[in-house]
Amino acid sequence: MTKKPELLIAAGTPEEARRYVEAGADAILLGEHRFGLRLPGGVTVNELEELVPWLHERQVKVYAAVNNLMSNEQLDDLHEYLKELHRVKIDALVFGDPAVLIAVRGAAPGIGLHWNAEMTSTNYATAKYWGTKGATRMVLARELNLDETLEIKRLLPDMEAQVQVHGITNIYHSKRSLLTNYQNHQGESRVLTSDEVLQAGVDQGLFLIEQERQNERYPVYEDINGTHIMSSDDICVLDTLHELLEGGIDSFKIESLLKSVEYNETVLRGYRQAIDAYIADPEGYVFDEGLLDAIRELQDPRRELSYGFFFKVQVY
Repeated sequence: MTKKPELLIAAGTPEEARRYVEAGADAILLGEHRFGLRLPGGVTVNELEELVPWLHERQVKVYAAVNNLMSNEQLDDLHEYLKELHRVKIDALVFGDPAVLIAVRGAAPGIGLHWNAEMTSTNYATAKYWGTKGATRMVLARELNLDETLEIKRLLPDMEAQVQVHGITNIYHSKRSLLTNYQNHQGESRVLTSDEVLQAGVDQGLFLIEQERQNERYPVYEDINGTHIMSSDDICVLDTLHELLEGGIDSFKIESLLKSVEYNETVLRGYRQAIDAYIADPEGYVFDEGLLDAIRELQDPRRELSYGFFFKVQVY
């Protein structure tokens, strides 16, 4: 019998989390901007105290993003933050910095650990190393093609594998405030508070455009963690999801960043229906093109839906 994978999405508010669960999510990623990168919003520990029980009552897992690049000044606060996450019964932490592992030993022993180091998670041996340090899941690099993805899962029988199946992807991050510096240079001074996120760049619709490919628009935004440049298209593997299902991938991630809640709900419903239909009858499964049509109706016409690197032979 094919194992039913998890359908995961990040939420920026408790209300978004509840709506995504109603749309079919099995797991919700939350966090605060001071510790998590590229979150659609910030959810505080106080908000988690009410939200986590609501999610657990519905058998929904709750993960906290602590995947920021930690500075010395953050370490004391990190320890206390992890203690609070442990207290409110977060199921797992998404991390990339070894400083989180060190802090977890005293602050949140026994909590699940999902290793997410972006583009460096490209082989099973590295994943096994982090498994010896306590990681229970590997978030696979988006630069892997389908064969590489399935091979890593096959060679990791004792670790879960997570794959992004839909949405925008990050292609560059700098801790520098590049947009603010540019605006100051242009005489357009702007101050970001610690609570602001997705403001500079997003509100103004800023893009980078290559000289050789004028039709490629790369969204760029700045938050308290620096400047982020995102992909010009959106991953969408809905119509080939059965290949990942056959390969036993444990978690499918939908990236909610820079999308409306309504768009994300439509995407969740599509993937939910596709997963459930396949699990119910793998041999007789036929993809419903109407699920993809519903997403296309809401898709920004300037952003193509693509398979990303899934069907590319050479990715480096």
